[in-house]
Amino acid sequence: MTFIKRHPVLTYFVLTFAISWGGFVLAVGGPGGLANTDWQADSSFAFAIMAMLAGPSVAGLLMTGIADGRAGFGKLLSRLLKWRVGTRWYAVALLPAPLLSVIALFSLSLTCPIFTADDKATILLSGIMAGLTTVLEEIGWTGFAIPRLRLRYSIFATGLIVGVLWGLWHLLQQLYISGTYTGGVPLTLYLSLSIFNTVAGLSAYRVLLVWIYDRTGSLLVTTLMHASLTASNIFIFRPEATGVPFLTFGLVFAAAQWVLVAGVAVANRGQLSRQPHPSKGVG
Repeated sequence: MTFIKRHPVLTYFVLTFAISWGGFVLAVGGPGGLANTDWQADSSFAFAIMAMLAGPSVAGLLMTGIADGRAGFGKLLSRLLKWRVGTRWYAVALLPAPLLSVIALFSLSLTCPIFTADDKATILLSGIMAGLTTVLEEIGWTGFAIPRLRLRYSIFATGLIVGVLWGLWHLLQQLYISGTYTGGVPLTLYLSLSIFNTVAGLSAYRVLLVWIYDRTGSLLVTTLMHASLTASNIFIFRPEATGVPFLTFGLVFAAAQWVLVAGVAVANRGQLSRQPHPSKGVG
């Protein structure tokens, strides 16, 4: 217990990976179930994702209780319910992911479900519902880990630390869906490039999430920004492609996010690299 209290963030990450990956493997029936040919038609995928999402939320709540006790839960709830932050922050949170997704699609002449599906309402509803599950992640990433990392690191460094781990956290999911998207690309090469795209893209997006949270102090707005990414990139504007085009889309989308990070940094006169704010603490 002494080690846990002295290293709460490290403990949080270890617990998150252990719960998420352990639950994912159990949900798909063991390591042999990680190789799938069509994740959209496999009923176990939804259970695997929910088990995966349990990692950040359970670890975040558990560590909040250990580190901060009952008062910590009250502060967490207040940040989750904080909605009076100004309309512009909602626009900043919700618009980048769909806009960048569409830009990446058009630049590669690719299409997506919302453009081709007959029942567009179902696509939108599926995306929105999937996006709402991101609160389970942000209870941990932003609710617990990021405020503590910001006591020591800048916005940019905090975003990179959490972003890289966030990207690697998706490893089993990437392996599971690989059968759907390899499209003739050798599995080892596909996974290497897919994980690279995931880590690169999510690191950039996490920097933006940390920036949003730093400016608003709202876990709600941060969660909505994460929800926008999930809804846009995985459901509504998911490229209808496999193999090289699918991987290229991931690379272009990741690059576009880093361009946005650079733009935000320039617009804020380099303040993405500003120093930690001990005065903000964990509350």
